[in-house]
Amino acid sequence: MGELSDRDDYEYSTSEDDAEYSWIGWFCSRKGHEFLCEVDREFVEDNFNLYGLRQLVPHYNEALDMILDIERMEETPSDDRQAKIESSAEYLYGLIHARYILTSAGLNAVLEKYYNAEYGRCPRVFCKDQPVLPAAISDIPHEEAVKVFCPSCEDMYSTRSRLDGAFFTTSLPHLLMLQYADIRPPKPADRYIPRIYGYRIHKPASKK
Repeated sequence: MGELSDRDDYEYSTSEDDAEYSWIGWFCSRKGHEFLCEVDREFVEDNFNLYGLRQLVPHYNEALDMILDIERMEETPSDDRQAKIESSAEYLYGLIHARYILTSAGLNAVLEKYYNAEYGRCPRVFCKDQPVLPAAISDIPHEEAVKVFCPSCEDMYSTRSRLDGAFFTTSLPHLLMLQYADIRPPKPADRYIPRIYGYRIHKPASKK
């Protein structure tokens, strides 16, 4: 395959303590990245899973090496080039993450975070602290930040996260609910009724 030949032209080395410390683990543990799941290394190493991403990401080879903790035996890049490679690695990881979380392993990782309410809880009072799931309004990168979807009231809410919504896809919460139908919560039975001095407010009669 073409992508394999591009990478085989170099000598490389990997750190011996990958299991204890990795770029993926570090990146996902950074403040503000709590929504991200750690993508399995095997998934990233499979070129089939990365098909089409080369054309979207500048410095693709170097960015992928950084994600996989591969150190090439080359000259140290300039500070400016290094910064661009780091930015590309973050973007590439987000695109890979979007694909990974729709797999069986990825859905399980999301489900664990959901059970632990790591994505937060619905702000709607009558949802009674229902855990939420990450979701996107658009699958196109750089359009919208990630939102959260409440499976109880089935509405979307903004978050403080600045992560790109495309890293989570518009499909994730709905695919998860289809795959694990037993976790779907009941819809709220109550709704807020506006009152003044205890009396319900009726809609004004239409003007003639």
